[in-house]
Amino acid sequence: MDLLFLVTIAIAFVLLCIFFYYVPFLLWISAKVSGVNISLIQLFLMRIRKVPPGIITRAMIEAHKAGLKTLTRDELEAHYLAGGHVERVVHALVSASKANIDLTFQMATAIDLAGRDVFQAVQMSVNPKVIDTPPVAAVAKDGIQLIAKARVTVRANIKQLVGGAGEETILARVGEGIVSSIGSSGSHKSVLENPDSISKLVLRKGLDAGTAFEILSIDIADIDIGKNIGAVLQMDQAQADKNIAQAKAEERRAMAVATEQEMKAKAQEARAKVIEAEAEIPKAMAEAFRTGNLGIMDYYRMKNIEADTSMRDAISKPSSGNQNKPIND
Repeated sequence: MDLLFLVTIAIAFVLLCIFFYYVPFLLWISAKVSGVNISLIQLFLMRIRKVPPGIITRAMIEAHKAGLKTLTRDELEAHYLAGGHVERVVHALVSASKANIDLTFQMATAIDLAGRDVFQAVQMSVNPKVIDTPPVAAVAKDGIQLIAKARVTVRANIKQLVGGAGEETILARVGEGIVSSIGSSGSHKSVLENPDSISKLVLRKGLDAGTAFEILSIDIADIDIGKNIGAVLQMDQAQADKNIAQAKAEERRAMAVATEQEMKAKAQEARAKVIEAEAEIPKAMAEAFRTGNLGIMDYYRMKNIEADTSMRDAISKPSSGNQNKPIND
């Protein structure tokens, strides 16, 4: 009997838990006490549609207490079923309402479904965010490199959050503006004397166009002097010119060596032809003797001429020993 009684109590407890799970009676009482008009049947149907009644009910209570009368249960359920964050959207709507920011439910849900934190965006609209840029190196016209760091104060642009560019685009555009401003300066000294000229020039460019932010100010936090890029480039150019000149000189030397070798080869060829021609002389003389075109006296006269020629050559080219020998009286 006792066992049957315990089983009955356990079954009743389970059934009661199932009943209160599908029919959140306490949640309905909380909504009624807060002034939110929602029926118990709708809470039951939310369970059937796999929509958490607690999230929807708490969101409706928060919106009702904040004075957002136009927010309906169907809209919240539709946003939840679409994969949105209902609580975050309601927090953002309440914050925007208190800060007098024009933010509709459709815009807030679109921002949330786009993957952005709509509540954080509203907070950034009220309290602007400061973004520190990485060091940006640029070269002035006098060749001196400057390394600048900037602080960009931005405010979220609610209307551009869907489809607008993020912080990375802001940083890239600010860096581009700093490089352009320093590069257009005639001297690095003028930039160091008036660093605000950089921020003024960058702000005039309208860098926040097409982004999810509105740039309020750009402040140059620090400027350091880097390398003398102009001198380095001149040194590199001089080294390059030197290498080119050396290459051209080596090319001319190689051509001269090749020409010399060619001339030597031609001279050797000519000498070979002369030697070959001289080798034919005895044959020609012998043939002249046989045919009677050359007599013995003609031969001796030729030898005498050769001897005279050799003697004159010896006299015209004295040896080094004879040149240095003193002349005795």
